Amino acid sequence: MAKEDVKQMQEEIVSLKKEVERLKNQVIHLIGRNIELTEYLEYDVELRRRTEVARELIEAHAERLRNADLQDDGELMALIEIRVEKERPHFNPDFCAKDLADMLGVSMNRLTRLFRNQTMHRTPDAYIENLRTLAALKLLRDKPKYTLAAVAEETGFSNVRTLQRRIQEATGLTPVEYRLMLTKDLSI
Repeated sequence: MAKEDVKQMQEEIVSLKKEVERLKNQVIHLIGRNIELTEYLEYDVELRRRTEVARELIEAHAERLRNADLQDDGELMALIEIRVEKERPHFNPDFCAKDLADMLGVSMNRLTRLFRNQTMHRTPDAYIENLRTLAALKLLRDKPKYTLAAVAEETGFSNVRTLQRRIQEATGLTPVEYRLMLTKDLSI
């Protein structure tokens, strides 16, 4: 190898080192930009989440205001029927009278007075239990293969024993007797 070749290789090495250094600086710059963009994105996502929460709160407040103006018990009962039929909240075992009041945007006192004056259920909790019982009776009729545990779970009862007690209170029959009665009626 001649001195010229060595010198040319050394120049190429120096040139390559400069290029590597330039690329390192560019990578560092891109990483910094990426971090900056990630922070902007995270801020944007958080801002959108907060905006959505604020929108939901405003809509809930507006609905509460609309429903608070429902002086007529009949209108409020109609609203209850519409919302319950549409959303079926009673299928959640944790759903209670307080949740119903919140869903409608009325106070517990207003809801309790309404049920005391306008329904045979006397309390919002009794109404919710009645909805669950009616749904359970329908499932016992329509889905004869369902176990009692499955019926209880799908209709919002916290356990099978409560389901059995409510069915017996409503029909005078145990769930098994109720199903037998239905099958006898169908075979006639």
